[in-house]
Amino acid sequence: MIHIVIVGGGAAGTALARELSKSVLPTKHSLTLVTARPFYIHLPASLRMTSIGSEHIEEKALIPYDDLFINGNGIAVVGRVTAVEATKGQAGGKVVLESGEKVEYDILVLAPGNTFSGPLDFPDGKEAVLEHIHEWQEKFAAAKSVVLVGGGPVGIEYAGEIRDFFPDKKATIVHNQKLLLNSFFPDKFRKYIEQDIRAAGAEVLLGDALDTTQVGEGKGITTRNGKKLDVDLIVPAFGGKPATKFLTSMGSDVLTSTGHIRVKPNLELPDYPHVFSAGDAIDWNESKQHVAIIVQAPIVVANIKSILDAKAPAKVYKGAFKGLIVTNGRYRGLFYFGVLWGLTLGNWVVSRLKGRTLMLPRVRKEMGAKP
Repeated sequence: MIHIVIVGGGAAGTALARELSKSVLPTKHSLTLVTARPFYIHLPASLRMTSIGSEHIEEKALIPYDDLFINGNGIAVVGRVTAVEATKGQAGGKVVLESGEKVEYDILVLAPGNTFSGPLDFPDGKEAVLEHIHEWQEKFAAAKSVVLVGGGPVGIEYAGEIRDFFPDKKATIVHNQKLLLNSFFPDKFRKYIEQDIRAAGAEVLLGDALDTTQVGEGKGITTRNGKKLDVDLIVPAFGGKPATKFLTSMGSDVLTSTGHIRVKPNLELPDYPHVFSAGDAIDWNESKQHVAIIVQAPIVVANIKSILDAKAPAKVYKGAFKGLIVTNGRYRGLFYFGVLWGLTLGNWVVSRLKGRTLMLPRVRKEMGAKP
């Protein structure tokens, strides 16, 4: 019996588990998804879920793994991974859970994703997650002026949600770069994003920062550049950091200085045969967007199939095209499609692709869940 184990129940892990479950043979292979929570949290819906209580997004965005595996060809084990027992140059090992349980593997895929701060810093248990969601919904509802620290997709989309659902509230983005987003995207698109979010009524402070996420007495705060803001709620909205601390158990050279997982072009870890990685946590010079997962997952699956057929895992990853959908509430937003000279699509397309439904019907279908 060949044991295939996937660590991480986010976008990359679920995509891999779903696809691999089509190919594994129960008489020859076992497929196990190890996840810290008993459900998948659809991150693109999490911003509206944590800020707008009236929409009850949590009823659809927390998706159980019950029907993830095709024909039941796999299981989900709920537990937080604390270490991986592996030997350089040798295939096979064990995944160690917080409970002390160990899950044996012959082929391992690491898809731990990112950790976030503030409203997107979800706990593990279902009751704790729901309590966390409702607490943030109440904070947003009570605040008259919200400051978003970070001008990436998270900060921009939170500002859009606030201005769409609470037009009487003030939303301010504080971003430490000269333009919103980051340098992976063309300046022209970054300027379009700024224009769009300002058109929704949000304020944008560029080239500035806050040294705290706590509101002091008098509800006032001053930025590094000396700008005074009246604020009730400060929301950390900067990008995520790789959730890879548990991989220090494999040695200091497995991770980069930023905590990303070193991989070869075939997405296999150097010195660790049959251990692969995919998703936001890998060390690859590209923007950490879902489009990369769409390209990476088939490559990892193909390489695992090669191993099962006693062949070398030769399929290589060459990067993904740049693609980003940033919503601005339900009916506004921009879509950058990095082909040709770079295409930018606007409100009508974004509203139908993501803004109205947050892609929940499609994602639930892909995971085998009911609509």
